Amino acid sequence: MRWWKVAGLAGLAGITATGVVLARSERRRRAYTPDEIRERLHARVAEGTARTEPAADGD
Repeated sequence: MRWWKVAGLAGLAGITATGVVLARSERRRRAYTPDEIRERLHARVAEGTARTEPAADGD
């Protein structure tokens, strides 16, 4: 088998693996309900605000 055939097969395997990973993450992302997404965003904002508050008190 020539090296270019091996390289081509390795490239196809890489593309396939990338597609599998992307499909899996997309399924996970779409599994959330709008209420769950809203709750998570509110929690992240609260966490970010809590981190910046002590620095604001020093001014």
